[in-house]
Amino acid sequence: MYLVEPIRDGKFMTDGATSLAIQVYAQKHIKPGEALIFPYICDPHVQIGRFQNPEKEVGKKFLEEHNMPVVRRDTGGGAIYLDNGSVNFCFLLPLEDSLVGDYKQFYAPAIAALKNIGVTEINQKGRNDLVIHDKKVSGAAMMPVGDRLYGGFSLLLDIDPEAMVKSLTPNRQKLISKGIESVRARVTNIRPHLADKYQDVTNMEFKDLMLKELLQVDDLAEAKRYILTDEDWAAIDQLVEEKYSNWDWVYGQSPQYEYNRSERFDIGTIEVSLSIQASRIDQCKIYGDFFSKGDVSEVEQALIGTRTEREDLLEALHGLEFEQYFGALNPEQLVDLILS
Repeated sequence: MYLVEPIRDGKFMTDGATSLAIQVYAQKHIKPGEALIFPYICDPHVQIGRFQNPEKEVGKKFLEEHNMPVVRRDTGGGAIYLDNGSVNFCFLLPLEDSLVGDYKQFYAPAIAALKNIGVTEINQKGRNDLVIHDKKVSGAAMMPVGDRLYGGFSLLLDIDPEAMVKSLTPNRQKLISKGIESVRARVTNIRPHLADKYQDVTNMEFKDLMLKELLQVDDLAEAKRYILTDEDWAAIDQLVEEKYSNWDWVYGQSPQYEYNRSERFDIGTIEVSLSIQASRIDQCKIYGDFFSKGDVSEVEQALIGTRTEREDLLEALHGLEFEQYFGALNPEQLVDLILS
């Protein structure tokens, strides 16, 4: 098995879009004749499935406030939160029909590795999870890609449960508070269960411990490696730019949906009814019991076609004599309502 690490100019790359692009690039272009293993640790971000609507799956306001991106993968499934407390491993394996969908067999090396570093209570539960005392510490996925099996799993070394919930919950405070309690009841971290001598390992040291176990080597210097070339990196950069960090891929794939938002302000109640297509406002109606000197349809028209991003919405409203429509209400308040 060849080890492929996201190392560039001596630095371990932690960008979520880049990590995904490396794996996708390798499916077509890195074929050494043996299996590949890709360890990756990412800066905080949310990864969504191919067919998901990010507007309904993520806490967009929280992500924006903490500068966390959303990355859309090519495969299906649900949204997941990743940060540098999650140590992840993906594989490209020779396709064996017996392994497809067999998570017990797929997880067996990881379970053995974790037990060897002190996590003795680790077990597989359900179809594709690992648990410690019935609390989830890992989830896995796999799918055939040509003549190889593409699969992987995350290991929750010490992920932030509050950030996880706020990242994956649309902006409703009651849902968020209940969600945090629920996650803490269902999810745990691996670190407290490691052997004493491993309690203070960094995420990179934990990655290396797992790699040595998975590759069955005493020192990673013994591991066979595929080193990404400048040519590889150029193609990976292009994938990131054109797809995985591209707004049109991440948000423009979203299906059409509608929603309403209402709030009481000093000027009265304002209700906004929106139809969203590909994360742009397709239709907009503004209702309420406020008094207006201007024609509010001019505000509605200004918003149509605009991306549902704060800066884009503010730019669309720039230049309008806002007090003519909403008195003391300012554009920032209307945008907050739209994005709430």
